[in-house]
Amino acid sequence: MSAAPPRSAFTPFRGVVRANQVHCLEAALCAATILEQHGYPPIVVDLESQDDLDHVVFLFRRAGKYGTVARSRDPGLHGRKPLYRSIRDLVYSYVDPFVDLTGRVNGYGVLDLRTLRADWRLSPRNAWAVEQTLIRMPHRRLHSSDARYRRWHERYIRYKARHPDGRPKFYPTRHRWL
Repeated sequence: MSAAPPRSAFTPFRGVVRANQVHCLEAALCAATILEQHGYPPIVVDLESQDDLDHVVFLFRRAGKYGTVARSRDPGLHGRKPLYRSIRDLVYSYVDPFVDLTGRVNGYGVLDLRTLRADWRLSPRNAWAVEQTLIRMPHRRLHSSDARYRRWHERYIRYKARHPDGRPKFYPTRHRWL
């Protein structure tokens, strides 16, 4: 999971409301808790990274197209409008913005939270069981061009040299972000 503010554990909905801060997994679980009440199945996608700093998003479908609800310290990893024909196409929309000094999407897994025995909705305890399930579940490999990765990696390095505390927003598909 992506680095986040120091706290003792991933907490479901009530803990996030109390703390007023969120990790990507907690954001996905909060979205699942809320949107399940509006008829959306509680499904999350784990974007697997080569550096083991995965990113988790809530997956939804509207009018036959896929979108996500997500939160991250990096704007490029926030949610996506429901414009994608397939989950694979949606995951590809995260490939370029995921590139940083060490990150690269190399796979993804889809999890229906209703299959879990853990209380991921309203438990006052932590949600480590969800994270462990995401780590252990099968992921589909996602291949992207090494040349494209190098190009975005070099661009990221140049950006960070000029703006050490900045977060890049220079992606051509930004109009598809939530």
